[in-house]
Amino acid sequence: MALVGENDSAGQAPSSVPPAADSAQVTELLTQFPGADTAPVILVVSRDDRAELNAADLDAAEQALGRLTDADTPLVLAPDGKATLGIVEIDSTLSGFSLSDTVTSLREAAIDGLPDGLSAQLTGGPAFGADIADSFSGANFTLLAVTALVVAILLIATYRSPILWLVPLFVIGLGDRVATSVGTALAEVTGLSFDGSTSGITSVLVFGAGTNYALLLISRYREELRARTDHREALQHAVRHAGPAILASNATVVLALLTLLLAILPSTRSLGALAAAGLVVAAVFVLVVLPPLLALFGPKLFWPFVPKPGDKDTATTGTWHSVAAAVSRNPIQTASITLVALIACAAALFGTEIGLSQTEQFRVTAESVEGFDTLAEHFPAGLADPTTVVAPTESAGRVDTALGSASSVETFTRGADSGTGLTQWSVVTDAAPASDEAFDAVTGLREALTDIPDALVGGSDAQALDTNEAAARDRLVVVPAILIVVLLVLIALLRSLVAPLILVGTTVLSALAALCVGSWFSSTVFGFPALDDNVPLFAFLFLVALGVDYTIFLVTRTREETPGHGTRAANVRAVGATGGVITSAGIVLAAVFCVLGVLPLITLTQLGIIVGFGILLDTFVVRTLVIPALFTLVGPGIWWPNRIDSSSTELMDVKE
Repeated sequence: MALVGENDSAGQAPSSVPPAADSAQVTELLTQFPGADTAPVILVVSRDDRAELNAADLDAAEQALGRLTDADTPLVLAPDGKATLGIVEIDSTLSGFSLSDTVTSLREAAIDGLPDGLSAQLTGGPAFGADIADSFSGANFTLLAVTALVVAILLIATYRSPILWLVPLFVIGLGDRVATSVGTALAEVTGLSFDGSTSGITSVLVFGAGTNYALLLISRYREELRARTDHREALQHAVRHAGPAILASNATVVLALLTLLLAILPSTRSLGALAAAGLVVAAVFVLVVLPPLLALFGPKLFWPFVPKPGDKDTATTGTWHSVAAAVSRNPIQTASITLVALIACAAALFGTEIGLSQTEQFRVTAESVEGFDTLAEHFPAGLADPTTVVAPTESAGRVDTALGSASSVETFTRGADSGTGLTQWSVVTDAAPASDEAFDAVTGLREALTDIPDALVGGSDAQALDTNEAAARDRLVVVPAILIVVLLVLIALLRSLVAPLILVGTTVLSALAALCVGSWFSSTVFGFPALDDNVPLFAFLFLVALGVDYTIFLVTRTREETPGHGTRAANVRAVGATGGVITSAGIVLAAVFCVLGVLPLITLTQLGIIVGFGILLDTFVVRTLVIPALFTLVGPGIWWPNRIDSSSTELMDVKE
């Protein structure tokens, strides 16, 4: 079962450059130049013992290049004599797995007959794209299989039934397949692109959120079976009470995901649309497909622990009720300790490095990265990946002067004219590719060309710089939008102003703490150099939106219990009733996000670490300790301006 249908773009890298960025415009303009239908792949030949190449080595390198191309392309020997490179032009329209097949065949031809002691590596833009596609080969199936296995194991542990887990897993798996088709159709209609990472995240969200909704519904069904003999009547009550919470939770996450459409990064926009569509499908399947199956099989699905009238009420007994009762007796101490700890973790977030270069994207070995490193080691800094300048031909003299006076430029070459009034330059800077110095060099070039109309700077370093700046802009725009959406949904759901402000505040604090701890874990344990540009925004979105899931589960139950028991006692009863299902849902969702680590990109591994830890933090600390303590301290005023709690004195004699 493929995550994204039979679409070759599943193997493509995320499209991360904003269309309006200078580097994206350069890429588009280059299609007007001769040779635009081809893209260069770089063959790098060096000795394994790092010695200088001899005449026999150079002859073998010539033969290797000849096996890759019929063009009369000369080899270029490195200044230190320890490496040589040649250019191979391939079809620029190739992408995804078709690109991977082409590059793989070239690599096989390059090493075929190569003498012992020599290494031949293919690198360059197409080779990077091929390696990403190749690393995703089979990963979609692996992700789905591991996700389903994790969900199955946790459902079995939750329900302690050998058969019950099959029903929700079947429904969610079917929903994921439908969500895949819906997402593919949506991409075709809207023109939004998708890739392996987008599809993987969407599938994880569908499985994780769908399992949460199923857990909530089945938990309420089991609770109703303890109060009623007719299982169909119990199921109707369960859907009636759990349905609004599931819909509210789903609406919150979907609306939060749709705020990603305010972003300018293409990969971010596509994730917002596709994941939102997937979660709508997940909710529909849980609320429409799951109940008839539960009604068909009846209470025997819970065998061997079939709930029946007279079983103990978890709202007034059990571990979670005891924890909630202890918190209600010591709300000040509980709130103080937990909030101080969260603030301390969140404060450490400042100074976290953000931004991975092209060569730092992979978590697995990639020949394109190794070849790039070899190239950069033996050739002058910047030669491995030159910067491209495009400007009107009439301004060519001024561009030559500006490039000649730029302090960061080592050499530059004026290329052919496009025939449409444009000229391109290949610029070698003194900065190593993908370094901070390279970004400074791009900025310096743009400043030097400011006075020349329509002069644009592109290339890999310019694309990385434009992506970094766009990601920073998206964080400033989308994060406030997410918070506003979540706050408005909670206000509408609870018909209160105080409770939503407290809930959003604690959720944000928890998300920031998770970002800090997760980024520390990412750099210290895994050795990743920095967070990827998209990780802070995506992690914050998922932690806030999915964290509010559990808030809604807990607080809607508290609101339901308040008229008959008072706010403080209702809060204890709500934690007792929902503690088990929230814990199970949190563990499932955290485990499912950690499964993203089976995919080959550092971005997804980091996202899995941060979101997985954050969900557990939200489940065991925020939902269990912080919110109950704050609700106890505020009391009936939590519902202001509503007056659902009409009691002047509340039941404070909560028993363990």
